[in-house]
Amino acid sequence: MNHVISAQDALNRRVFLGGAAGGIGYAALASLMQPQAAQAAAVTGPAKAVFPNFPPKAKRVIYLFQSGAPSQMDLFDPKPEMAKRRGEDLPESIRQGQRLTTMTSGQKSFPVAPSMFSFTQHGESGMWFSDLVPNIARHADRWCMIRSMYTEQINHDPAITFFQTGHQLAGRPSIGSWVSYGLGSENADLPAYIVLTSFGSGRKDDQPLYDRLWGAGFLPTEHQGVRFRNTGDPVLYLADPAGIDRQMRRATLDRIATLNAARSAVVGDPEIAARTSQYEMAFRMQASVPEIIDFKDEPKHVIDSYGPDVHRPGSYAFNCLLARRLSEKGVRFVQLFHMGWDHHGGLPGAIKGQVKDTDQPTAALLDDLQRRGLLDDTLVVWGGEFGRTIYSQGALTETNYGRDHHPRCFTMLMAGAGIKPGLTYGATDDYSYNIVTPDQKVHVHDLNATILHLMGIDHLRLTFPYQGRDFRLTDVHGNVVQDILS
Repeated sequence: MNHVISAQDALNRRVFLGGAAGGIGYAALASLMQPQAAQAAAVTGPAKAVFPNFPPKAKRVIYLFQSGAPSQMDLFDPKPEMAKRRGEDLPESIRQGQRLTTMTSGQKSFPVAPSMFSFTQHGESGMWFSDLVPNIARHADRWCMIRSMYTEQINHDPAITFFQTGHQLAGRPSIGSWVSYGLGSENADLPAYIVLTSFGSGRKDDQPLYDRLWGAGFLPTEHQGVRFRNTGDPVLYLADPAGIDRQMRRATLDRIATLNAARSAVVGDPEIAARTSQYEMAFRMQASVPEIIDFKDEPKHVIDSYGPDVHRPGSYAFNCLLARRLSEKGVRFVQLFHMGWDHHGGLPGAIKGQVKDTDQPTAALLDDLQRRGLLDDTLVVWGGEFGRTIYSQGALTETNYGRDHHPRCFTMLMAGAGIKPGLTYGATDDYSYNIVTPDQKVHVHDLNATILHLMGIDHLRLTFPYQGRDFRLTDVHGNVVQDILS
């Protein structure tokens, strides 16, 4: 019976598919037994022989994902002509039979709802921003504003999943996991990919987030994003149990690694190496994480620049400062998910809460990166999963309106490493409903290809064999948006 079980183990499906990675697994297990070798492995990463494909402009990414979809025509894409058309039904020539969500498909009319907020041009570039975001607007000559983003998804869950993984169905690796797989980590004491989440003031019961949004999918599990919790200890079990000290923990892990190495030699399962790697990372994080979340070494003027919310762990402001500290320590991909932008009703009041959360901390992050000499090799991305409709969802009044989901056009901001500053790219029609610069349309796959390109990765070459074919983040699509690159 033992011989039968051994044969089954040796021929199981995971081993068959992952057999080619067995050598990497054995090397990783060996290196984990030697701290210096572990440090070297963390720096080079699993694809060290392939990536980067060319000198990167960005060493790291801070991705400020605004979950729920900010309204582009209330923040970044002014449409003054709409004031004359207030309450008019959206022309069919503009809508062009576009698919509607179930939330507005039953409406008898689609009344145009002009933004209640004023817009002003900023900087030498003359970039337009809503008066809601004066601090973000301060950086007009650093931002590249892409007004011609579009996506294929019209509902939140598939749209956010599509943005993170390049596919609307769950199960594929997230962009941060792809970066971790391709480039590895620069710091053996911290993961290459860390996720931070915060709840917005605009709508506290907004769309939920799921761990699979930062999952590794079919990549080795060591590349999944490590989420820092926004209440209590940022990582569970950060402290050892009573009666367990660091020496005892070290000895325990050494014995576990020895057992795992023996098992790996028998079955060749690469997940054994990944599991051991995660044990070791957890051990090192017990020392590194408490230091990174302690802001006592930050000058008061830096703390104050992020706003009063910076003192509340788990807030957007706290997470922006934490993102800078993590990036400074060598974390390649830090992703902040800020919830609360799903404004189907009560938008004028709700959006004020969201910008109160995000405007000052976002600007402070750019200032901080610039002051520390990090902005030149840090890519900052700001935006959500799709846009919002010019027509009101529900009743339109003098003081209130809501907006439904809109995938045809929306706005993203990018700044920092390799990005052309002060550029407004792409344009939409008078209704902010359709893109009118077809040669400047930017699909989600194009954005992801561009992010990888700035990190020195050819998105066509960052692949992983799974279920009989090579997969990649951009699937079989995506073009680098050369026009926005400096």
